[in-house]
Amino acid sequence: MKTLKYILSAIVLLTTVWGCEDNSFDNLDFVESAVAPTNVSALFGVTQDNTGSVTITPNSEGAVSYSVQYGDDTAEAETVSQGESTTHIYAEGSYNVVIKAIGITGLSSEITLPLEVSFKAPENLEVTIANDEAVSKQVNVTATADYAISFDVYFGEEGNDDPVSGNIGETVSYVYTEPGTYTIRVVAKGGAIETTEYSQEFEAVAIVQPIASATTPPTRNVNDVISVYSSKYTDISGVDFNPDWGQSGQGSSYAEFDLNGDTMLQFINLSYQGIQFAAAEDLTEMEYLHMDVWTADVTTIETSLISLTNGEKPVVSELTADQWTSIDIPISAFTDQGLTVADIHQLKFVGDPWAGGTVFIDNLYFYRAQTVQTQPTLPLGFESLTLDYGISGFGGPSFEEIPAAIITNPDPSGINTTEKVFQIEKTSGAQVWAGASIALAGGADFSEGTTIEVDVWSPTAGTPILYKMEDSNSTPDANGNPSVIVEVEVNTTVANQWETLSFDLTTFGAFSTSNSYDKVILFPNFNNSGTGSTYYFDNIRISGATLPAPTIPLNFESALFDYGISGFGGPSFEEIPAAIIENPDPSGLNTSGKVFQIEKPTGAQVWAGAGITLEGGTDFTDGTTVTVDVWSPTAGTPILYKMEDSNSTPDANGNPSVIVEVEVNTTVANQWETLTFDLTTFGDFSTSNSYDKVILFPNFNNSGTGSTYYFDNIQLTN
Repeated sequence: MKTLKYILSAIVLLTTVWGCEDNSFDNLDFVESAVAPTNVSALFGVTQDNTGSVTITPNSEGAVSYSVQYGDDTAEAETVSQGESTTHIYAEGSYNVVIKAIGITGLSSEITLPLEVSFKAPENLEVTIANDEAVSKQVNVTATADYAISFDVYFGEEGNDDPVSGNIGETVSYVYTEPGTYTIRVVAKGGAIETTEYSQEFEAVAIVQPIASATTPPTRNVNDVISVYSSKYTDISGVDFNPDWGQSGQGSSYAEFDLNGDTMLQFINLSYQGIQFAAAEDLTEMEYLHMDVWTADVTTIETSLISLTNGEKPVVSELTADQWTSIDIPISAFTDQGLTVADIHQLKFVGDPWAGGTVFIDNLYFYRAQTVQTQPTLPLGFESLTLDYGISGFGGPSFEEIPAAIITNPDPSGINTTEKVFQIEKTSGAQVWAGASIALAGGADFSEGTTIEVDVWSPTAGTPILYKMEDSNSTPDANGNPSVIVEVEVNTTVANQWETLSFDLTTFGAFSTSNSYDKVILFPNFNNSGTGSTYYFDNIRISGATLPAPTIPLNFESALFDYGISGFGGPSFEEIPAAIIENPDPSGLNTSGKVFQIEKPTGAQVWAGAGITLEGGTDFTDGTTVTVDVWSPTAGTPILYKMEDSNSTPDANGNPSVIVEVEVNTTVANQWETLTFDLTTFGDFSTSNSYDKVILFPNFNNSGTGSTYYFDNIQLTN
């Protein structure tokens, strides 16, 4: 029996509009959410007997039947059910076969496939054989030939004599059970009795190391993490990743694997492997152990926490070969076994001591759920990891919540290239008033304007967006909702792109700037039932209002802050270039969209740099150590991190007299790394001082050479 390989072709979607004005009819939501069949394809099979008999087998996702137009002078199309074939006799010649896939609702998709029928043996057979770059032990074969319709590939693995078939010019694939060298035979077939063959010895290889970084880069608040090994966080110091526990005697070894600048732990021929902390860690406030694991040949990994008080307890996790497995082990899985986690000083990993196998581990850290943080205020973006947005969706089909969350911007283009946005999905059958709310800290300040601007992305133009604000503490109205509100409706004007909508709050009669509106509510496609569409919102601000300065933690994604950037120390004491730009190297530990760039031009002063103004003084309750993601063109480059109280009495040079500054050298070139600046090493540092300016000096104490440096993710940690 042949294994059929359906070859995909381009799809042209034809949709049918089906509506009903009488709401008394049966519910037709399934019609509104239906889509045309996708991935339409067809496999041609030809008999090698000079008869021109061609079998056509259509396939797709979502079709119940097909209409096949043979492309010759046959007037009527043939109807074929899903899973069936049709056979037609062709004369020699070239044809365009039209296949229309029809779904259960009548929606359809159509493709046109070329077909050449010849009674000559295939000529000029060309075969390409290659290992797949992403799938271990998969071999891909492409064949082209004149006068051929299809081809069979015999992959030569013992116990499997069935060929994989495909249309000529396309690609078929096969995954071997084991890597090794195999004889691959390709048979090109047309309408002639004669076929044309090609064979080649080919080595199928196993992918034994990851080809991409872990797909779940950490995004947790640094204050909720104790990191053992992760480029995103500051790791606990003094960790020994290869203590001598005798594992080398069983063939197990350790290395640090570098994947294009992203380093990770590699445990080779893993029998067991320990990790030793410099001092015991108290994990009583942590809730999970997280790690990302990649392997080609290990089925499970046993992870143990080891306590100074009462030894070790293991937890076993399943692994999926040839891909990253993201593992989150509850700390309770250890404590429920009686383990004390107040003094964990070691980790242990166990593979299969008899089978060997290698694992790669990255993003190894303990974490807890995000601690309660302050709520946002207007202007409102969604970049912060430390704010509690208080998101709540409502109005689902059965009055349950609808999905609403902060996600990565799916379309960073046009007016909005920020990294994070607010997503609301109005599910099929959702109530006409379905939407989602965001809680604000206190009431909004309308002293500088009464028009709200919101960046909106909608899949359709002419979609009504209702913007509403409430005083959540006001007396409930008859429906139990707050009685103090303001709401304004505006339609979108474009589809599938960002635009800014303006909501003039004064058009709502009961609006008053003296009210304390502490909740923002967004209603996408207001007054219409949900159809399964998704909408995105960002950058909610008061038109014309002065933008606030940022605070630490500080990234550069939001357009809703006035960063107060100023460069200084050019060759003739002028400003040097400093600006927020698109991340020129979104890789490794920093894939964010925006970064802070400082160019130190040739001849710039040894103290040249750039400053950023903060909102008020810095709160050091989260720690007195600053971490900064830095990209430098050279290793060993001194970076001076400085903070000032801009309002303090000037010193003899006219600069503020209250400062803290710490210098750290880079360790790598042309890639992101996290540098740590311990502010307590500066003698005059005090958490009671009001440091309201961050200043960065790249290649400090050296004249400018024209190099450019990048900075991001300025955070405080313990």
